[in-house]
Amino acid sequence: MSKEIWRPGNMLYPLPSVLVTVADDEGNDNVLTVAWTGTVCSDPAMVYVSVRPSRYSHHMIKETGEFVINLTTELAYATDYCGVKSGKDEDKFKNASLTKEPAKYVKAPLIKESPVNIECKVTDVVPCGSHDMFVAKVLCVHADKKYMDENGTFSFEKAKPIVYSHGWYYGLGKKIGKFGYSVIKKKAAKKRYRKNK
Repeated sequence: MSKEIWRPGNMLYPLPSVLVTVADDEGNDNVLTVAWTGTVCSDPAMVYVSVRPSRYSHHMIKETGEFVINLTTELAYATDYCGVKSGKDEDKFKNASLTKEPAKYVKAPLIKESPVNIECKVTDVVPCGSHDMFVAKVLCVHADKKYMDENGTFSFEKAKPIVYSHGWYYGLGKKIGKFGYSVIKKKAAKKRYRKNK
C-alpha cells in the first residue's frame, strides 16, 4: 500500500471560501472569511457556517440569529484580508474596499462585489469543539445579472469563484462534465451500438 496514514484531520478540500456578513442588535456589522461552510439540505434550502466562539462575529450571529453568505469571485485579496484582520479593531468593509448593500430580510448587509448573496436565518447552533456550527434556513438569494448566461442560468464559469485548500486560494477551472453525464454517455454508446448492430 503506497498511502500514508495521518492523524485525524480536515481533508475535504477544496472548500468554498466565502465572506460572511453579520450585524448585531445595535447596528454594528462585520465581515469575516469562512471556509467551514456548505449545504445541509436542499428542501428546505439550508446551509451552515462554522465559527470559532473567540471570533468577533460569533456573538453577532448568536445575538441576531442571522448572517449572509457572500460568494467570492475575483475577491481573493478581500477574502484573505477579512480572514486575518479582526472587526474588533477596524472597519474591514472599508479597508478591504467592500461595498455594503441592504439585505431584504436580515440586518446583516450584502456585499455588492459578491456575485451571489445568500440571506440566512439560524435554526440551530451545534457546539462542535473548536467551532460552533450555525445551521440556517436560506431566506433568499441575490444573484448578479451580469453572470447570467443566454438561458437565464447563473454561470459560475463567468463568475470565477475562488476556493480554499490548505492555506491557498484557487480559482475554479473549466467545466469537465454535467451532472449525469456518465450515464448519458453510456446510454448514447448503447444506442449507437444497437443502431450499428
